Amino acid sequence: MEKELMALRDAATQELVQANDLSSLNELRVKYLGKKGSLTAILRGLGGLSPEERPRIGQVVNEIREEMERLLAEKTEELKAVELSRRLASERIDVTLPGRRPEMGHLHPLTKTLDIIKDTFMRMGFEIVGGPEVERDFYNFEALGLPKNHPARDMQDSFYITEEILLRTHTSPVQVRTMLAHPPNHPIRVIAPGKVYRRDYDATHAPMFQQVEGLVVDKGITLGDLKGTLELFVQEVFGKDVKMRMRPSFFPFTEPSAEVDISCVMCSGKGCRVCKGTGWLEILGSGMVHPRVLEGGNYDTAVVSGFAFGMGVERIAMLLYGIDDLRLFFDNDLRFLRQF
Repeated sequence: MEKELMALRDAATQELVQANDLSSLNELRVKYLGKKGSLTAILRGLGGLSPEERPRIGQVVNEIREEMERLLAEKTEELKAVELSRRLASERIDVTLPGRRPEMGHLHPLTKTLDIIKDTFMRMGFEIVGGPEVERDFYNFEALGLPKNHPARDMQDSFYITEEILLRTHTSPVQVRTMLAHPPNHPIRVIAPGKVYRRDYDATHAPMFQQVEGLVVDKGITLGDLKGTLELFVQEVFGKDVKMRMRPSFFPFTEPSAEVDISCVMCSGKGCRVCKGTGWLEILGSGMVHPRVLEGGNYDTAVVSGFAFGMGVERIAMLLYGIDDLRLFFDNDLRFLRQF
């Protein structure tokens, strides 16, 4: 066995010396020192030797292993140095070339629009509040004057998780939670931005979208306060030349209620395809808070009154940037997003 070991050492040494790349060197490492390597196989066969031979042969095997590991390490360093020299000789770096600037991202158009809306109302003294997106039916409907089987619930096709839990269909529940969180008749001036969910999907609707709803409750609040607030908002967001009008409408939690239109930003109110020739575009719904809703929030309708409004962020963004398909906001197409 000793002669076999010497022959193995000589063969391995010769192959290691002749190896000319790191890949070949690694193959030799596996061939001789791997789990199924030649030297490893001899080590496993030591158990079949006599007790007198085992220590001597074991010592020879260990010496050969150490020598091969030393040769492998030396050859590895040698080949790495050769490879580095080759790369330095073949590769050239022009240090005068300008550096590569990392590509900078930017805000999504919906985020930019939401920031504009929030900034506008904050400068009017509104506070920003939030609430859960997974909501109780009580806050989403009943506290807003929409009991079970109310026909107005059909206006909002909802995602129910259980009979009493759903994904909120509007941010109005935040208004209810805000009123209940304050002492009775406490003045409130808040906006509630956030994601809402409805079972709807086409060029102008999405199953998930963003809303901003506003609520003002205090003594002596009138429809004139609502109109003045919204006119200032329209002028700040769309420009001083844009006109606003309010049309009677119906919402279960406001009375009286009004749809709010602005003169078409595409044709300046002259009439075009976007506004269907009317010269007006609807942007939000509003109204005076229904007494039933105020009473549910522990407010005395003989002392205070309030107004509320709600708008879709995507709707405002489409008008600001001249976008005709809501789905573009969610497609993540860089060709679209880079325009902003």
